[in-house]
Amino acid sequence: VIEDVYTKEIVRSKFAIRKIMLLEFSQYLENYLWMNYSPEVSSKAYLMSICCMVNEKFRENVPAWETFKKKPEHFPFFFKCILEASLVENDSEYSLHEQTVLLLFLDHCFNSLEVDLIRGQVQQLISLPMWMALQPKRLEQELKKTPKLRKFWNLIKKNDEKMDEETRMRAYRERRFLSQLIQKFISVLKSIPVSGPISMDKVHYCERFIELMLDLEALLPTRRWFNTVLDDSHLVVHCYLSSLAKREKEGHLFCQLLDMLKFYTGFEINDQTGNALTENEMTTIHYDRITSLQRAAFAHFPELYDFALSNVAAVDTRDSLVKLFGPLSSNVLHQVASYLCLLPPLPEGEDSSYEKEFLLELLVSRHERRISQIQQLNQMPLYPTEKIIWDENIVPTEYYSGEGCLALPKLNLQFLTLHDYLLRNFNLFRLESTYEIRQDIEDSVSRMKPWLSEYGGVVFGGWARMAQPIVSFTVVEVAKPNIGENWPMRVRADVTINLNVRDNIKDEWEGLRKHDVCFLITVRPTQPYGTKFDRRRPFVEQTGLVYVRGCEIQGMLDEKGRVIEEGPEPKPRLKGDCRTYRVFLDPNQYQQDMTNTIQNGAEDVYETFNIIMRRKPKENNFKAVLETIRNLMNTDCVVPDWLHDIILGYGDPSSAHYSKMPNQIATLDFNDTFLSIDHLKASFPGYNIKVTVDNPVLQIPPFRITFPIKGGKGKKRKEDGNEEKPEEAKTLIVEPHVIPNRGPYPYNQPKRNTIQFTHTQIEAIRAGMRVDYVGPPGTGKTDVAVQIISNLYHNFPEQRTLIVTHSNQALNQLFEKIMALDIDERHLLRLGHGEEELETEKDFSRYGRVNYVLARRLELLREVGRLQESLGVPGDVSYTCETAGHFFLYQVMSRWEEYISKVKVKGGKVPDVTDVSSLFPFHQYFANAPQPIFKGKSYEEDMEIAEGCFRHVKKIFTQLEEFRAFELLRSGLDRSKYLLVKEAKIIAMTCTHAALKRHDLVELGFKYDNILMEESAQILEIETFIPLLLQNPQDGFSRLKRWIMIGDHHQLPPVIKNMAFQKYSNMEQSLFTRFVRVGVPTVDLDAQGRARA
Repeated sequence: VIEDVYTKEIVRSKFAIRKIMLLEFSQYLENYLWMNYSPEVSSKAYLMSICCMVNEKFRENVPAWETFKKKPEHFPFFFKCILEASLVENDSEYSLHEQTVLLLFLDHCFNSLEVDLIRGQVQQLISLPMWMALQPKRLEQELKKTPKLRKFWNLIKKNDEKMDEETRMRAYRERRFLSQLIQKFISVLKSIPVSGPISMDKVHYCERFIELMLDLEALLPTRRWFNTVLDDSHLVVHCYLSSLAKREKEGHLFCQLLDMLKFYTGFEINDQTGNALTENEMTTIHYDRITSLQRAAFAHFPELYDFALSNVAAVDTRDSLVKLFGPLSSNVLHQVASYLCLLPPLPEGEDSSYEKEFLLELLVSRHERRISQIQQLNQMPLYPTEKIIWDENIVPTEYYSGEGCLALPKLNLQFLTLHDYLLRNFNLFRLESTYEIRQDIEDSVSRMKPWLSEYGGVVFGGWARMAQPIVSFTVVEVAKPNIGENWPMRVRADVTINLNVRDNIKDEWEGLRKHDVCFLITVRPTQPYGTKFDRRRPFVEQTGLVYVRGCEIQGMLDEKGRVIEEGPEPKPRLKGDCRTYRVFLDPNQYQQDMTNTIQNGAEDVYETFNIIMRRKPKENNFKAVLETIRNLMNTDCVVPDWLHDIILGYGDPSSAHYSKMPNQIATLDFNDTFLSIDHLKASFPGYNIKVTVDNPVLQIPPFRITFPIKGGKGKKRKEDGNEEKPEEAKTLIVEPHVIPNRGPYPYNQPKRNTIQFTHTQIEAIRAGMRVDYVGPPGTGKTDVAVQIISNLYHNFPEQRTLIVTHSNQALNQLFEKIMALDIDERHLLRLGHGEEELETEKDFSRYGRVNYVLARRLELLREVGRLQESLGVPGDVSYTCETAGHFFLYQVMSRWEEYISKVKVKGGKVPDVTDVSSLFPFHQYFANAPQPIFKGKSYEEDMEIAEGCFRHVKKIFTQLEEFRAFELLRSGLDRSKYLLVKEAKIIAMTCTHAALKRHDLVELGFKYDNILMEESAQILEIETFIPLLLQNPQDGFSRLKRWIMIGDHHQLPPVIKNMAFQKYSNMEQSLFTRFVRVGVPTVDLDAQGRARA
């Protein structure tokens, strides 16, 4: 049956996706193929069918390995058959198309290292013993570099001698597998002709092979030993010299993949330790290579004498190396290469079997100077140009089926270094926004209907809301470059357009704000007047689009040619329809264009623009986010040590859970989390609860709980033998405590939590208060978030918490719930543009908070005036916060201290109850409180009331002391900055706002200790990462103490419009989902939280 299905359905239809989808849909793999698989029935069709099904599962993004896990016993044999099949040399047994399917299957295996079953099989292929495949001299050289490897190598040799013949041969086959695969690939590559017909199967095979190499290089566990083997096979040099790389059309994608491979083979990382290399270390490596070449030349090759004595900078460019080594014969080049352990030594009297071109390229590419990764990035323009926008390999159309491979980075579970992590996200984010820009440009330009006029110019037959013809465009300023840079500091230009349009559209154009991004477009149509636009044909050739450049608005110019500044005052109304905008151009792009014009005589792009296009402001923040990522890569961004490895996907994933932290806090005040002692007991099933007070009447919340702390690292404790008693480890000590009386007025009473949390919600709240992070999915999780925030606020009053959400709506819900709890509203602040939708009459934006503080200050000063009158003190003490402070010290404090000295317990003798009331100095001030203030029943109760009254008075003056800065700072901007950096304790914003404003926040010196992320499964990976770095590190350490992520990875992933990025690059995987996949511990809320009464 399997033979039939395979030959008739799959092979005959040339592996058509339709047929394979049908088979997958009918669960061919689960219910038939793997169920009945055993070594006896294994055949070519059987292997191929299984591979096709697994590949199809990966293409549709569904879990593929579950079936194999259920019945793992035959998997090793199956895997061995796959390895043998993929090394078959002749095409008659396995066609190239079938071998491409096998390659894809292997690629999926290498990318699924988190599955134990797969890891067990793949481990053999990529561990240290694979260095058997190196040339003996090269092996010796590598073992010299890292002495401790020699110990391991000798061990491997010893173990090999103990094996019997058959096992040893099998082990050797596995170890040499990858290097044999590379040799096989090189032979396929060499069989492609330079011109003439070409088999596309061969091209696809080559592309898939490079993709496999890329994925092996981009993961640390596979890269560690493999990188040396790849380097020793000189694969990259062979590829660059191949005829496929020289073919413009068929080799285009191959070359792009090859560039990525070259980038990763030279990636700035130490393969053995996995640490990122600094700029200096990279330079040292480069110098070592050149000097060892010079030593070789000096000792053995007299004709290279000049080279041997030159300084490094004079000889390490590509041109000078080619000039030096070009004249030498291929035999001499071979000797040089073998002296550097790059090639096996040349036998006496024989000629080199390698071509001269290969030998030369090998030496040059190995020794030429590299641009560092960060320099490459800084010289890159941020806006896409027409070359990138319509390149299908980088920005595929939306109908990506998942068949071919693409020149895109992938987001797997692991990354090499933080730089690699940011770079992959940078590239993907840039291309994803390019895809949206392409749609916008095609839409606007096709509506404008550009046609060729009779005089050879352009005439527009239509109109577009988002685009206008340009009347004039001039570059007005090219500033000098900064020191050490070779591009101008800034480039500014003026664009004039004629707004003869409806008023509402005119308002939109006039409403362009500073930092809005627009696009300048040049079209040169070839179609005559009246040609219809055909949506099915390619867009570029119909409209004659030639150039696209991005720009950023600085502002609109007034009649005198000055930029109209943005501010609270209304904009001036301009006469007529002509409007001129001053824009910033991208200096890197400008530099590239000008160089191209001067060196190659190309035309000046900046004299040709005839359309300007704007975009919707909501979707137009890509430049700010890219700039932010680029700035992060240029600063020493310090991620806290406990997070660094987890973000890259290494280490013990649970090491950041609160139970593993070295500095656990034993006693926590749970405030108003529990409603009663019974609720507390129900929340900790399996624990003994010890209450410090026996009287049931006093067992009322709020409670402080002391948790048992686990001892050291495990090993030590086991050796001691005397384990701690299990009872002790499970005992919680609960201590009810009384909130001190806050004063006699009804509004002095704290607001209370009214929700009865389930025990998993309590576990989440407890985890959130410790130093770490958790992530509960969707069950009353907003209430949990709010309670965590409230508990942090009361337990650690000096810490500041940042709240980040995906949408404004979620932020508003959180805020409405926070306000219902006992949190002083002067400590709340909300940044961003969504504050208008808050369903409260209070304004939590910066200026709203400033106004609140100023109003509160006046209110408190009036209270001070009333207190002054009641005490009969002359003068105007309620004029400013400063005078009020003096009044408190000299008048209020002195009276209180005198009163306390009279009524306190002296020598064990308790004063009379009536004294407490009769001697109280502030009776007149509290006359408007509910009377009588003092009950007169017992001394303790009345003293507590008296102290509560004084606390009320004292609070007025401490608040005024905090507000003093607002008297000294005069402008609204200064006040709002002070509020953000000093006053606010709980600051909220959306992740987009964080990415846009990171630069400003860091400059202000913004600081925070805790981050709470709501809806974190819907935030793009990079937008989740940026909020961690909104502050500069202190003394080289990050202040961050907790990172709490709340979300549901079973709900919607982040929105990615383009299928290729979503599926091929896995861009829709949020950081939260990746953490869950890597196995970071989470707290799952199980009970339904919304529907509980």
